[in-house]
Parts: sequence; C-alpha cells; structure tokens
Amino acid sequence: MQSTTSLKGKLIVMNFLEYAVWGAWLISLGVYLGTLDFTGGQIGAFFATMGIASIFMPTLMGIVADKWIPDERLTSICHLIAGGLMIAAAQVTDFTSLYTLILLSVCFYMPTLGLTNATAYSALNRAGLDTVKHFPPIRVFGTVGFICAMLVVDNLGFKTSATQLYISAGLSFALAAWMFVFPSSRIIRKPRTGDEGLLEKLGLEAFRLFKRHDMAIFFLFSVLLGICLQITNAFANVYITGFGEDPAYAGTFGVEHSGTLISLSQISEALCILMIPFFLKRFGIKAVMMISFMAWVLRFAFLGWGNPGDGVALLIFSMIIYGVAFDFFNISGSLYVDKQTSPALRSSAQGVFLMMTNGLGSTIGAYAAGFVVDRVGFPESWFIFAGYALVAGILFWLLFHDRSAE
Repeated sequence: MQSTTSLKGKLIVMNFLEYAVWGAWLISLGVYLGTLDFTGGQIGAFFATMGIASIFMPTLMGIVADKWIPDERLTSICHLIAGGLMIAAAQVTDFTSLYTLILLSVCFYMPTLGLTNATAYSALNRAGLDTVKHFPPIRVFGTVGFICAMLVVDNLGFKTSATQLYISAGLSFALAAWMFVFPSSRIIRKPRTGDEGLLEKLGLEAFRLFKRHDMAIFFLFSVLLGICLQITNAFANVYITGFGEDPAYAGTFGVEHSGTLISLSQISEALCILMIPFFLKRFGIKAVMMISFMAWVLRFAFLGWGNPGDGVALLIFSMIIYGVAFDFFNISGSLYVDKQTSPALRSSAQGVFLMMTNGLGSTIGAYAAGFVVDRVGFPESWFIFAGYALVAGILFWLLFHDRSAE
C-alpha cells in the first residue's frame, strides 16, 4: 500500500495541473477577445460556455464514472479531448468558430473538476483519512497551479494572444498522462433487482438529494452563488485594463499588469482554503456559506470604488476578499455534498453540485452580467452585482437549515 505522503504527493500534482489548465486562459481570455473586437455580450457568451457545459456534462460524466469508467481514467480521456479542441480554438478568430471550439473544449474540461475531487475523496477515504481535514491542504495546490499559469501568461505578454490556449492544451495533455499514476479504482455497481425506480434506471440516483428539503434549498442557493462566479472572471481584467484609456491611469502597474494584480485573488484563495477545516467544523455549512455571500458583496463593491491610481488599495482589497468568497462556497460546498452522499454516488453527486454552480449559476451569471455591463457600464454594474449578492445572502440565512448539524 502506498504511503500517505506518496498519495498526497500524487493528489497535489493532480490538483496543480487540473487548475493550471484553467488558469492559463480563464482570467486573460476576456482581454484576448477584446483584441478581436468582440462586444461585452459576446465576451459574456464565451464565459457562459462553462456554465452551459456544466449543466449536463459533469452529471453525465459522473454517472459514467460511478458505473463504468473509473474517475482517474475518465479524467485522462476528457483532458485529451479538451486539449485537442483548445489547440483547434487557438487557430481561429471569427466568433462562431472560436465560440464553438471553446464550448466543446470546456464540455470535456468542466466534468474533470468534479472527477478530480471524487478521485481525491475516494483515495483519502481508502487511506483512512478525513476529507475535511486533509483535502483542503491538497486542493490549495490547485490554486497554486492556477496562479502559476496565470502569471506566466500575464508576464510573458500572452494575455492578448492565442498562445494562452496552446499553454492550456499542453497542461491538459500533461494531466492526461499523470492520471495513470493512480491505480484504477474499483467501480461500485449495485446488483439489479428489477424494481429500481426511474432515476436508478437512468443512473440519476444522486438527484434524490433534492427530495430532502435542506439539500434542495442548499442546491438552489448554490445556483444563486454560482451566478457570482463568472462575473469577475469575465469582466474584472477587462475593467481594470480599460482604465488605460484615461491618461490619468495610462502606464500604471494595474493597467499594464492587470493579470498580476488579479492573481492576488488566487493567492488569497490559496490561503483561505486552509481555513476551511476550522470554519466548517466550528461553525457549520450555513455560517460558512453566509460568509461567502457577504464576501461577494465586498468583492463587487471594492471593484466599483477602486481604480488603478489612488484607488488601487480598494482593488487590492477586492482581490484579497475573493479567497473567502470563492473557497467558503465552492470548496466547502463540495465537501458538504460529499458528506451527504454515499460513496457509490460520489462522482454523480459532485456532478450535480457542479451542474448547479458552474452550470446553471454560471450560465445565468455570464449572460446577465454581459447584459448589465452593455446597458449600464462600469463602475455602476459592480454595485448592482453587490446588491444582488446581499439580497441573496439574506434570503439564504432565513431559508436554509442544515439538518445534518442537528
């Protein structure tokens, strides 16, 4: 049996590569699309691809992983396809072709977020380790990978070119190869009895979680929080870079290296992940999610108040608070869902969570944000987003009750 240190090392590399693939283009893509003269609505549509893909692909791949192909092998297959499509996307510049190829690529990338989580949870459980305690310090290296890839793209001047897509593809191929360091996990199959319900026959057993009132409310607000996810990914870099059109801000560090400034968000994320075990065990999922809602309020508000000149401190505060906003929802939510689900449905349940957050939530958020930005502009749009997060947070506190805590 492999040692705990060896296992953690393999999972660390897996997480590093998984999120480096995303970090190579997620923050800088909006700038590249701007050089192609795409509108705010069109840019928002590109970031909505992740939501569209997450509506059905994570759930579908979760079912495949639970029933037929182990998480590790399916992750490898998905990354090979996603990387190939990203290379094709780097070679076109018209909206229709580029949009189609990016959409197809993320259709195979987004499920791997849940599959790699499931791989880690299963491996840690087999080793007799508590996932709440041991997963966050491993997952933090995913954020490190995201930061490293983002900084490479920003500081080598690739944020305005398609080179970022080639880098992402290369990282996908590396991860596809790395997944073979994991032994093929045992596939858990229930024997058929002939009296399964429709959900069981379709492989959708994880959707029975919606029959529990607390989980239904949790998933509903996962959608509402998911709406926040792609707003700053799509427009923060474009917004800060846009200050360069004003002579008062032209040449400032924030304008010239907006990606590096935004990387503070991921550095904060890396640090905040390590706080999750304490907060989850001490305060529970309701308080942790509420903290996330309020952090999103401040994230948006500080962006609206700040600028790359005398208001750069406010932009920095916005980047720092992002760690709490993202981790206390995304990582904690994934751990919470895993604790509410049987091991036989682990991958499917993670797929459902991704469907609600990165799927429905991100799709609505990307299109809605593009609509608001095109009609209201900046900085007013940031205050609209902050108001939305505040109202959603208050409703969550009033309506959600964690039955497992009781």
